[in-house]
Amino acid sequence: MLKISSEKSHLDNHLFKEKLNALDVLRTPKASEILTYWLLSFLLLFFVVLFLPWQQNIKAEGKFTTLRPEDRPQKVESAISGRIKEWKVTEGQYVNRGDTILILTEVKDKFFDPELLTRIREQLTAKKEGIAGYQSKIVALSSQVGALSEGMELSIEKARNKLKQSQLKLISDSTDWEAEKVQLQIAKAQLKRQEELYQKGLVPLTALESRRLKVQESNAKTISLENKVLMARNEILNARIELNSLRAEYTDKISKATSDKSSAISSLAEANGEFSKMTNEYANMKIRNDQYCLLAPQDGYVVKALQAGLGEIIKENEGVVSIMPSEPQVAVEMYVKAMDITLISIGRHVRIEFDGFPALQASGWPRVSVGTFGGEIAVIDYIDSKEGKYRILVKPDDADEPWPDVLRQGGGVRGWVMLDDVPVYWEVWRQLNGFPPTLEQKPDDLHFGYAGEKEEKK
Repeated sequence: MLKISSEKSHLDNHLFKEKLNALDVLRTPKASEILTYWLLSFLLLFFVVLFLPWQQNIKAEGKFTTLRPEDRPQKVESAISGRIKEWKVTEGQYVNRGDTILILTEVKDKFFDPELLTRIREQLTAKKEGIAGYQSKIVALSSQVGALSEGMELSIEKARNKLKQSQLKLISDSTDWEAEKVQLQIAKAQLKRQEELYQKGLVPLTALESRRLKVQESNAKTISLENKVLMARNEILNARIELNSLRAEYTDKISKATSDKSSAISSLAEANGEFSKMTNEYANMKIRNDQYCLLAPQDGYVVKALQAGLGEIIKENEGVVSIMPSEPQVAVEMYVKAMDITLISIGRHVRIEFDGFPALQASGWPRVSVGTFGGEIAVIDYIDSKEGKYRILVKPDDADEPWPDVLRQGGGVRGWVMLDDVPVYWEVWRQLNGFPPTLEQKPDDLHFGYAGEKEEKK
């Protein structure tokens, strides 16, 4: 009995275990429960993240450059053509402003004479003496014209006085002539009466002959006075001719002197023009002599020699070396799309990532970014630069970490122009629809240009 009971008990345990195994099969697996908890946690976290603040930004790419044009790499060009005589620098060398880069020699035959400046100076001295001679001649001719004018006035006044005297004499002689003609008429009348009285025997023959003599004398005197009148008229005519002759003579002399003076003035002007031309040539030659030594325009490093060798001929305005200024005012040049440029204004904060520097950038949460640097927009172009994009220049933010000193011109840059804060769900919705960022208020008077302009207007 005991054995039967034992077997029954064993059978009951086996049946119980089979029931438990079925329950285990129907129960939810442990891994599925863990996955469910994780998914719910991620869903909850995602829902919470959607309501977190997100700082909108505008992404742009560009390169490392300088803010001022004079700080950018420049080519040093030769103002004259010449042959390279000697190099004074090597690539990578630091030079100060005014240091000699290389020395040139002349290649144009008209500048070969080593005493060319002395020759031109001698020509200038001779031309200057010629100008002084022309000036003296002009002064002498001016004095001559003045003297002739005074002499003409005196001579004409003298001729006028003579003419006036002749006119007065004509009047006097004409008066005497008229009076004598009256006397002749009276004498003729008296002679006629004497002849009548003589016919009647009332007067003697001597009285008649006396009257006849009187008539002859009066007639002779009348003819003499008439001749004087004619002579006075001829004198007046001669005086007028002399007056006109004097005027013509002096006018001819004054005209000739004036013509000589004008010729001297013209020669003086021509000499002054030649003197100015020679002075300009002398100054140009003096400056050209200074151009044989090519000097560094500012402090910096010789980046690359664009010409090589000795004896090589370089042309005018041809680059010789490239110089990088030593202490440039650095900046970042980036390009922004046209749809975003209206949202940007001077002074906007920018986060920057430089090539060669490891960085972790969370564009919407700049506070958790690592390896990025702060910047501030300093310049916004008024027109597009390339492919419909607008160029902006970003300078270092003084309130942020300073930029690395090892950055080189032309290095790649990525940047994010920081805008206003919005919820994450808003930013996701904007990105899905391709809308541009939004601002709570318009940019600072939509100010474009450069930062200094705004300060000047204030």
